[in-house]
Amino acid sequence: MPLLGAHLSIAGGLPRAVDRAEASGCQALQIFTKSAGQWRARELPPEEIALFRRRVRQTKIRPVVAHNSYLINVAAADPALRQKSIDALREELDRAESLGLDGLVMHPGSFTSGTESGGLKLIADALASILESRPDGTTRILLEQTAGQGSNLGHRFEQLAEIIDRLGGSPRVGVCLDTCHLLAAGYDLCSEEGYRETFRQFGRTVGFSRLKAFHLNDSKKPCGSRVDRHEHIGKGCLGVEPFRRLVNDPRFARLPMLLETPKLDTPESRKRSDVDPYDRKNLNLLRSLIRSQNPRIPNPRIANP
Repeated sequence: MPLLGAHLSIAGGLPRAVDRAEASGCQALQIFTKSAGQWRARELPPEEIALFRRRVRQTKIRPVVAHNSYLINVAAADPALRQKSIDALREELDRAESLGLDGLVMHPGSFTSGTESGGLKLIADALASILESRPDGTTRILLEQTAGQGSNLGHRFEQLAEIIDRLGGSPRVGVCLDTCHLLAAGYDLCSEEGYRETFRQFGRTVGFSRLKAFHLNDSKKPCGSRVDRHEHIGKGCLGVEPFRRLVNDPRFARLPMLLETPKLDTPESRKRSDVDPYDRKNLNLLRSLIRSQNPRIPNPRIANP
Protein backbone atom coordinates (compact mmCIF):
# COMPACT_ATOMS: atom_id res chain seq x y z
CA MET A 1 0.00 0.00 0.00
CA PRO A 2 1.08 3.62 -0.40
CA LEU A 3 1.90 5.60 2.73
CA LEU A 4 -0.92 8.12 3.11
CA GLY A 5 -0.39 11.41 4.91
CA ALA A 6 -0.79 15.15 4.70
CA HIS A 7 0.93 18.49 4.97
CA LEU A 8 0.34 19.52 8.59
CA SER A 9 0.83 22.65 10.65
CA ILE A 10 3.93 23.27 12.78
CA ALA A 11 2.05 25.75 15.01
CA GLY A 12 3.29 25.29 18.56
CA GLY A 13 6.62 23.83 17.42
CA LEU A 14 7.82 21.22 14.95
CA PRO A 15 7.07 18.21 17.22
CA ARG A 16 3.40 19.23 17.26
CA ALA A 17 3.22 18.39 13.55
CA VAL A 18 4.17 14.79 14.36
CA ASP A 19 1.54 14.73 17.12
CA ARG A 20 -1.05 15.96 14.62
CA ALA A 21 0.04 13.35 12.09
CA GLU A 22 -0.37 10.58 14.65
CA ALA A 23 -3.78 11.87 15.74
CA SER A 24 -4.90 12.16 12.11
CA GLY A 25 -3.88 8.61 11.25
CA CYS A 26 -1.06 9.59 8.90
CA GLN A 27 1.65 7.19 7.83
CA ALA A 28 3.74 9.92 6.16
CA LEU A 29 4.08 13.65 6.75
CA GLN A 30 5.00 16.91 5.05
CA ILE A 31 5.79 20.13 6.92
CA PHE A 32 7.28 23.56 6.51
CA THR A 33 10.34 24.03 8.73
CA LYS A 34 9.71 27.81 8.73
CA SER A 35 7.10 30.27 7.52
CA ALA A 36 6.57 29.64 3.81
CA GLY A 37 5.93 33.32 3.13
CA GLN A 38 9.03 34.80 4.81
CA TRP A 39 12.72 34.81 4.04
CA ARG A 40 13.80 34.82 7.67
CA ALA A 41 13.69 31.67 9.73
CA ARG A 42 13.84 31.31 13.48
CA GLU A 43 16.71 29.24 14.79
CA LEU A 44 15.70 25.70 15.73
CA PRO A 45 16.65 24.98 19.37
CA PRO A 46 18.54 21.69 19.86
CA GLU A 47 15.88 20.44 22.27
CA GLU A 48 13.13 21.01 19.67
CA ILE A 49 15.13 19.14 17.05
CA ALA A 50 15.74 16.26 19.45
CA LEU A 51 12.06 16.02 20.42
CA PHE A 52 10.97 16.13 16.77
CA ARG A 53 13.29 13.29 15.84
CA ARG A 54 12.21 11.28 18.89
CA ARG A 55 8.51 11.70 18.06
CA VAL A 56 9.15 10.53 14.47
CA ARG A 57 10.89 7.41 15.80
CA GLN A 58 8.15 6.74 18.35
CA THR A 59 5.29 7.09 15.87
CA LYS A 60 7.11 5.35 12.99
CA ILE A 61 5.72 8.00 10.65
CA ARG A 62 8.00 7.91 7.61
CA PRO A 63 8.88 9.31 5.22
CA VAL A 64 8.81 12.87 6.54
CA VAL A 65 9.55 15.63 4.04
CA ALA A 66 9.54 19.41 4.09
CA HIS A 67 8.30 21.85 1.48
CA ASN A 68 10.48 24.88 0.96
CA SER A 69 9.45 28.54 0.99
CA TYR A 70 7.31 29.82 -1.87
CA LEU A 71 9.56 32.88 -2.15
CA ILE A 72 12.55 30.91 -3.41
CA ASN A 73 13.23 31.19 -7.15
CA VAL A 74 16.66 29.93 -8.19
CA ALA A 75 15.80 30.69 -11.84
CA ALA A 76 15.35 34.41 -11.13
CA ALA A 77 16.89 36.73 -13.71
CA ASP A 78 17.79 39.30 -11.05
CA PRO A 79 21.19 38.23 -9.64
CA ALA A 80 20.47 39.55 -6.15
CA LEU A 81 17.14 37.70 -5.89
CA ARG A 82 18.67 34.54 -7.30
CA GLN A 83 21.53 34.60 -4.78
CA LYS A 84 19.06 35.26 -1.96
CA SER A 85 17.06 32.26 -3.17
CA ILE A 86 20.14 30.03 -3.33
CA ASP A 87 21.14 31.02 0.21
CA ALA A 88 17.59 30.42 1.47
CA LEU A 89 17.38 27.02 -0.22
CA ARG A 90 20.73 26.00 1.27
CA GLU A 91 19.46 27.03 4.71
CA GLU A 92 16.25 25.05 4.24
CA LEU A 93 18.25 21.99 3.22
CA ASP A 94 20.38 22.39 6.35
CA ARG A 95 17.25 22.57 8.50
CA ALA A 96 15.87 19.44 6.85
CA GLU A 97 19.17 17.63 7.45
CA SER A 98 19.18 18.61 11.13
CA LEU A 99 15.66 17.19 11.51
CA GLY A 100 16.54 13.95 9.74
CA LEU A 101 14.04 14.52 6.93
CA ASP A 102 13.93 12.29 3.88
CA GLY A 103 13.33 15.04 1.35
CA LEU A 104 12.95 18.75 0.67
CA VAL A 105 10.25 19.45 -1.92
CA MET A 106 10.83 22.52 -4.11
CA HIS A 107 9.16 24.17 -7.07
CA PRO A 108 11.97 24.36 -9.64
CA GLY A 109 11.56 28.07 -10.40
CA SER A 110 10.28 30.65 -12.85
CA PHE A 111 12.13 32.42 -15.62
CA THR A 112 10.97 36.04 -15.72
CA SER A 113 13.17 36.83 -18.71
CA GLY A 114 15.41 34.90 -21.04
CA THR A 115 14.58 31.44 -22.34
CA GLU A 116 13.18 28.23 -20.95
CA SER A 117 16.49 26.47 -21.52
CA GLY A 118 18.35 29.30 -19.80
CA GLY A 119 16.00 29.06 -16.81
CA LEU A 120 16.53 25.31 -16.53
CA LYS A 121 20.30 25.87 -16.60
CA LEU A 122 20.04 28.44 -13.80
CA ILE A 123 18.08 25.93 -11.68
CA ALA A 124 20.57 23.13 -12.30
CA ASP A 125 23.56 25.38 -11.62
CA ALA A 126 22.04 26.53 -8.34
CA LEU A 127 21.32 22.97 -7.19
CA ALA A 128 24.80 21.82 -8.22
CA SER A 129 26.33 24.59 -6.12
CA ILE A 130 24.19 23.73 -3.09
CA LEU A 131 24.80 19.98 -3.29
CA GLU A 132 28.54 20.45 -3.79
CA SER A 133 28.66 22.61 -0.66
CA ARG A 134 26.96 19.82 1.33
CA PRO A 135 28.79 16.67 0.13
CA ASP A 136 27.76 14.56 3.12
CA GLY A 137 24.05 15.42 3.01
CA THR A 138 21.42 12.69 3.00
CA THR A 139 18.21 14.71 2.53
CA ARG A 140 17.13 14.56 -1.10
CA ILE A 141 15.96 17.59 -3.05
CA LEU A 142 12.62 16.66 -4.64
CA LEU A 143 11.68 18.65 -7.74
CA GLU A 144 7.93 19.15 -7.70
CA GLN A 145 6.21 18.99 -11.07
CA THR A 146 4.26 22.25 -11.43
CA ALA A 147 0.99 23.34 -13.01
CA GLY A 148 2.81 25.61 -15.46
CA GLN A 149 1.31 28.92 -14.38
CA GLY A 150 2.92 31.91 -16.01
CA SER A 151 6.62 31.27 -16.53
CA ASN A 152 6.84 28.42 -14.00
CA LEU A 153 9.27 25.69 -15.03
CA GLY A 154 8.96 22.01 -14.26
CA HIS A 155 5.45 21.42 -15.61
CA ARG A 156 6.65 19.09 -18.38
CA PHE A 157 8.48 15.85 -17.67
CA GLU A 158 11.12 16.86 -20.21
CA GLN A 159 11.97 19.93 -18.11
CA LEU A 160 12.44 17.85 -14.97
CA ALA A 161 14.59 15.40 -16.91
CA GLU A 162 16.77 18.22 -18.27
CA ILE A 163 17.47 19.58 -14.78
CA ILE A 164 18.44 16.10 -13.56
CA ASP A 165 20.59 15.48 -16.62
CA ARG A 166 22.41 18.79 -16.08
CA LEU A 167 23.18 17.55 -12.54
CA GLY A 168 24.79 14.43 -13.93
CA GLY A 169 21.94 12.26 -12.69
CA SER A 170 22.76 13.00 -9.05
CA PRO A 171 21.17 10.42 -6.70
CA ARG A 172 20.45 13.28 -4.29
CA VAL A 173 17.71 14.66 -6.58
CA GLY A 174 14.28 13.08 -6.96
CA VAL A 175 10.80 14.05 -8.14
CA CYS A 176 7.47 14.73 -6.44
CA LEU A 177 4.36 14.51 -8.64
CA ASP A 178 1.23 16.51 -7.78
CA THR A 179 -2.07 15.22 -9.21
CA CYS A 180 -3.60 18.70 -9.49
CA HIS A 181 -0.49 20.00 -11.23
CA LEU A 182 -0.40 17.04 -13.61
CA LEU A 183 -3.96 17.69 -14.78
CA ALA A 184 -3.47 21.46 -15.01
CA ALA A 185 -0.28 20.95 -17.02
CA GLY A 186 -2.17 18.85 -19.58
CA TYR A 187 -1.59 15.28 -18.40
CA ASP A 188 -5.03 13.67 -18.57
CA LEU A 189 -5.26 11.41 -15.54
CA CYS A 190 -9.04 11.21 -15.75
CA SER A 191 -9.36 8.47 -18.35
CA GLU A 192 -7.77 5.06 -17.99
CA GLU A 193 -5.84 5.50 -21.23
CA GLY A 194 -4.74 9.00 -20.21
CA TYR A 195 -3.50 7.64 -16.89
CA ARG A 196 -1.51 4.90 -18.63
CA GLU A 197 -0.04 7.31 -21.17
CA THR A 198 0.95 9.86 -18.50
CA PHE A 199 3.01 7.33 -16.61
CA ARG A 200 4.40 5.79 -19.79
CA GLN A 201 5.75 9.24 -20.58
CA PHE A 202 7.07 9.73 -17.06
CA GLY A 203 8.82 6.37 -17.02
CA ARG A 204 10.36 6.96 -20.42
CA THR A 205 11.39 10.59 -19.79
CA VAL A 206 12.31 10.81 -16.09
CA GLY A 207 12.23 7.22 -14.80
CA PHE A 208 10.33 5.71 -11.88
CA SER A 209 13.51 5.39 -9.83
CA ARG A 210 13.39 9.20 -9.44
CA LEU A 211 9.83 9.27 -8.12
CA LYS A 212 9.94 9.67 -4.34
CA ALA A 213 6.56 11.21 -3.39
CA PHE A 214 3.10 12.24 -4.55
CA HIS A 215 0.94 15.18 -3.58
CA LEU A 216 -2.69 14.05 -3.80
CA ASN A 217 -4.98 16.97 -4.66
CA ASP A 218 -8.06 17.25 -6.81
CA SER A 219 -8.15 20.26 -9.14
CA LYS A 220 -10.61 23.14 -9.33
CA LYS A 221 -9.54 23.73 -12.93
CA PRO A 222 -9.70 21.40 -15.95
CA CYS A 223 -7.00 19.57 -17.87
CA GLY A 224 -4.55 21.91 -19.57
CA SER A 225 -5.70 25.02 -17.68
CA ARG A 226 -2.20 25.62 -16.25
CA VAL A 227 -3.89 27.00 -13.13
CA ASP A 228 -2.91 25.62 -9.71
CA ARG A 229 -6.05 25.41 -7.54
CA HIS A 230 -6.34 22.48 -5.15
CA GLU A 231 -9.66 20.82 -4.29
CA HIS A 232 -10.79 18.02 -1.96
CA ILE A 233 -10.43 14.47 -3.27
CA GLY A 234 -13.27 13.61 -5.65
CA LYS A 235 -14.73 17.14 -5.60
CA GLY A 236 -12.88 18.62 -8.56
CA CYS A 237 -12.09 18.01 -12.20
CA LEU A 238 -10.17 14.80 -11.48
CA GLY A 239 -12.93 12.97 -9.61
CA VAL A 240 -12.40 9.78 -7.62
CA GLU A 241 -11.21 7.30 -10.25
CA PRO A 242 -7.66 8.65 -10.83
CA PHE A 243 -7.03 8.38 -7.09
CA ARG A 244 -8.38 4.82 -7.05
CA ARG A 245 -5.87 3.94 -9.77
CA LEU A 246 -3.00 5.65 -7.95
CA VAL A 247 -3.49 4.09 -4.53
CA ASN A 248 -3.78 0.63 -6.08
CA ASP A 249 -0.95 0.97 -8.60
CA PRO A 250 1.78 -1.52 -7.57
CA ARG A 251 4.46 0.76 -9.02
CA PHE A 252 3.70 3.26 -6.27
CA ALA A 253 3.36 0.90 -3.32
CA ARG A 254 5.23 2.26 -0.27
CA LEU A 255 5.58 5.74 -1.76
CA PRO A 256 4.32 8.64 0.40
CA MET A 257 1.10 10.17 -0.91
CA LEU A 258 0.51 13.48 0.84
CA LEU A 259 -2.62 15.63 0.92
CA GLU A 260 -2.34 19.36 0.29
CA THR A 261 -6.10 19.84 0.13
CA PRO A 262 -7.86 22.83 1.75
CA LYS A 263 -8.05 22.96 5.54
CA LEU A 264 -10.96 24.02 7.72
CA ASP A 265 -10.32 27.72 8.27
CA THR A 266 -12.25 29.18 11.20
CA PRO A 267 -11.05 31.07 14.28
CA GLU A 268 -11.69 27.96 16.39
CA SER A 269 -9.87 25.60 14.00
CA ARG A 270 -6.83 27.90 14.01
CA LYS A 271 -6.70 27.60 17.79
CA ARG A 272 -7.31 23.85 17.87
CA SER A 273 -5.73 22.52 14.71
CA ASP A 274 -4.68 19.09 15.94
CA VAL A 275 -6.95 17.08 13.63
CA ASP A 276 -8.42 18.82 10.62
CA PRO A 277 -11.79 17.23 9.76
CA TYR A 278 -11.18 17.76 6.04
CA ASP A 279 -7.88 15.90 6.25
CA ARG A 280 -9.58 13.05 8.08
CA LYS A 281 -12.36 12.89 5.48
CA ASN A 282 -9.93 12.91 2.55
CA LEU A 283 -7.68 10.28 4.13
CA ASN A 284 -10.61 8.02 4.91
CA LEU A 285 -11.84 8.33 1.33
CA LEU A 286 -8.42 7.37 -0.02
CA ARG A 287 -8.26 4.39 2.35
CA SER A 288 -11.71 3.28 1.26
CA LEU A 289 -10.45 3.18 -2.32
CA ILE A 290 -7.68 0.79 -1.26
CA ARG A 291 -10.09 -1.41 0.64
CA SER A 292 -12.54 -1.53 -2.25
CA GLN A 293 -9.79 -2.89 -4.49
CA ASN A 294 -7.99 -4.99 -1.87
CA PRO A 295 -10.49 -6.07 0.82
CA ARG A 296 -8.01 -8.37 2.53
CA ILE A 297 -5.41 -5.68 3.12
CA PRO A 298 -5.59 -4.29 6.67
CA ASN A 299 -5.97 -0.56 7.09
CA PRO A 300 -3.29 0.77 9.51
CA ARG A 301 -3.48 3.94 11.57
CA ILE A 302 -7.11 4.76 10.89
CA ALA A 303 -8.34 7.39 13.30
CA ASN A 304 -11.94 7.22 14.51
CA PRO A 305 -14.13 9.13 12.04
